[in-house]
Amino acid sequence: MFYKGIRVGKGGKNFRMIKFRTMVPDADKIGGPSTSADDPRLTKIGKFLRKHNLDELPQLINILKGEMSFVGPRPEVPSEVATYDEETKKIILSVKPGMTDLATLANLHEEEILRGSKDPHQTYREKIKPQKLKLAKEYVKKHSFLLDIK
Repeated sequence: MFYKGIRVGKGGKNFRMIKFRTMVPDADKIGGPSTSADDPRLTKIGKFLRKHNLDELPQLINILKGEMSFVGPRPEVPSEVATYDEETKKIILSVKPGMTDLATLANLHEEEILRGSKDPHQTYREKIKPQKLKLAKEYVKKHSFLLDIK
């Protein structure tokens, strides 16, 4: 019922981010870390949960545990964080990751951007990641209660 994926949090500390399971068991062994809307690893209920962002609700547990906040840069898998330059790591990992962020709002359904891609992870790195990192750094530099409410 739950998926507990390793993500990188504040200070570079790994934690298990909790989500509702939306893919077949062992999906990470079948394909890469990026998921397109037409990914065959998605279950029928998983497609529904993702379409309505309901798969993210268990992250409230991560918030209660102090590993995440409501708003902040979305946490990434360790292999992606390893590709960040040192300045980007320093900025983004200086705050708790969030359940939502500016990039989430800019790309509400990023799996639709990846639909039809032969290599969804490469497409993610080319089309989504640059904007995501830019907005994450912008959030950290400008974050405030008012920005979080907005």
